[in-house]
Amino acid sequence: DALPISDGFKDLSNMSDEGYYISKSYMDKITVHVAKNFMDLPKIKVPLILGIWGGKGQGKTFQSTLIFKRLGIAPIIMSAGELESGNAGEPAKLIRQRYREASDIIKKGKMSTLFINDLDAGAGRMGGSTQYTVNNQMVNATLMNLADNPTNVQLPGQYQVEEIPRVPIIATGNDFSTLYAPLIRDGRMDKFYWSPTFEDRCGVACGIFKADGVNEKDVEVLVRTFDGQSIDFFGALRARVYDQKVREWVQTVGQENIGSYLVNPSRDKGKLEFEPPVMSLEVLLQHGKALEGEQENVKRVQLADAYLDGAVLAGEGGSSNTEQSAVNSLLA
Repeated sequence: DALPISDGFKDLSNMSDEGYYISKSYMDKITVHVAKNFMDLPKIKVPLILGIWGGKGQGKTFQSTLIFKRLGIAPIIMSAGELESGNAGEPAKLIRQRYREASDIIKKGKMSTLFINDLDAGAGRMGGSTQYTVNNQMVNATLMNLADNPTNVQLPGQYQVEEIPRVPIIATGNDFSTLYAPLIRDGRMDKFYWSPTFEDRCGVACGIFKADGVNEKDVEVLVRTFDGQSIDFFGALRARVYDQKVREWVQTVGQENIGSYLVNPSRDKGKLEFEPPVMSLEVLLQHGKALEGEQENVKRVQLADAYLDGAVLAGEGGSSNTEQSAVNSLLA
């Protein structure tokens, strides 16, 4: 039978995991969690939810997707933005609906999971300024109910008791301490803190630069040089190297003509192609330092603080120069 078409269904059949690095510890955690949930273990309470949490930009979602592909899992996916709605109760209903869609895939003989991206951003509390809504409460309550009754999941208006296949839930996030404590207790959620090792970081970075012919030794130097950066920094670094090629192309066709080449180009324009840039270690280090400089500017030039202090206009002794404003705020 064909798999059901769902807004949350992600078809991984055309995706290749070849050449990408998969962390052994990450692979082990997901594999064991999924396997346990499909097994009938006598007198063992298996947590339905696996919570994978850790720093921003460390590749949790992509690692999970690669593992789903490797294990032959057809995931049903939800994101944090779907956990809130203008209609009370809508997100909780959507979670049940997506869970049942994953269960239908299992019924048809293929493994599936419900994969929730950034659970803490949608259902957690980020300090006292976060408004706790009815939907936050119901999302937490629904996930708790699924963990306690994974084979009896009914949609509103359906009251017949029918047993459905159990669906393992995998959720990612940055800080699960912001979630409702009874939801993350050990009987309901198995937790895994993902902090990539040096080997993990080198492995992922090698996958990022593989197509550009950057050798493993140079990648190791990059990872050591930018040790404090998250894994997505290296993806942004690779994209930054292409800037000069794009700049040269814009100068060739003229700034006023780029639209006719980029949006619905006519046949005479042809397919846009240019030679990939040379990615030497020197070039990568240079662009990496530039990216770090931009990060430093964000931390240093905090204009919002100056504006909130009332320094909206320069006046006689102030300055509208951002650099000078930053210096003044530090001296104040």
